[in-house]
Parts: sequence; C-alpha cells; structure tokens
Amino acid sequence: MQTDNLLKQISFIKEIDKLKYILRKTKLFNSDRNENDAEHSWHLAMMTIILAEHSNKPINILKVLKMVLIHDIVEIDAGDTFLYETTKSHTNTEQELIAARRIFGLLPKEQADDFIAIWQEFEDGVTDDAKFAKSMDRLEPLLQNTSNNGGTWAEFNVPYEKVYEKKKAIKEGSTSIWEYAENLINESVEKGILKKND
Repeated sequence: MQTDNLLKQISFIKEIDKLKYILRKTKLFNSDRNENDAEHSWHLAMMTIILAEHSNKPINILKVLKMVLIHDIVEIDAGDTFLYETTKSHTNTEQELIAARRIFGLLPKEQADDFIAIWQEFEDGVTDDAKFAKSMDRLEPLLQNTSNNGGTWAEFNVPYEKVYEKKKAIKEGSTSIWEYAENLINESVEKGILKKND
C-alpha cells in the first residue's frame, strides 16, 4: 500500500526534474554549452567528496552534500541569479524563501523542515559546513571560466576586482583551495582573459 509520505516524496522527485532546465551563465569545461543547475549541483557534490580534506575545519560531509545538492532547487521558481548581477541581489531573497517553502513543502513535514533548514544554513554561510559548501560553489565556475578563455568574465565584462571580491569567500572554507584559486585568478590576468579596471 502506498503511504502518504511516499506519494509526497515522489511528487518532490518529479518537481526537481525541472532543475535540469535551469540554465546557468557559466558553460561546461572547454565548451560553449551552458551548464544547467542539476549538472552544477552534481559537480559540487563530487567536488565536496574529493576536496573535503582541504576544509579549514572538520565538516559533516553528508550535510555539505545535502547543501550543495539542494542549494539551487529554489531556482526552479526564482530563476538563476548570475553571481556578478548588478541589478538583483544574489543573497537570500524573499522570492527564494517563498520558493524553498513551496518546493520543499511538497515533502513530508519532517523532511521539508530539514531541507529548508539546510538550505537556510547554506544561504547564511556561517557554519563550517556552509563555508565549505560555499567555497565549492565559488570554485566550480572559476575553473569553468579559466577553461573557457574567460568565459562569463569576458562575455559580461566582469573585471578582476569584482571576481576577486566574490571568489575570496573560498578562503572561509579552505585557505589551501583559496591559494590555488587566487593563483588562477592572477594567472588569468596575465593571460589576458581577465581584465583589471584602469
């Protein structure tokens, strides 16, 4: 006999398929195809498993995996906000909170409450788990852009100063990964694929 919980969970599983249709501004490595949110989340999950040893503090890997897998689900309703967007806030907007309540609310209450809390923890970025999750979220597009001759930096005329400001959040989760990322940013300037403001 089908339980009420199972039906709610299947409804949620069907709903999150829509994440595959949310296109990001960044493109796949060495590619001209835009990445979708589901691909992004999967990649962050793999990065979390592989790079966890570089976290500044001990982390709960399962919790970080949950964070990176669900952090963009709200974009099914709210849409993707480009990290370097200047006309719209990239922080936890009211629209995203409404989306979180609707989409996670499809789940049984205990799971829904857990997912909303994990999503909120990621958005707040205060705990060690959230800091590491956010460092993964900032690293992946950096790797993509450097593989694509500047990628979205070149396409949207994003200057070095703005890239550096946004990416330095990586240091909160991992100083060693930030050291690597900072070198990549500086090398990008030397290669001419990232421009400094005059």
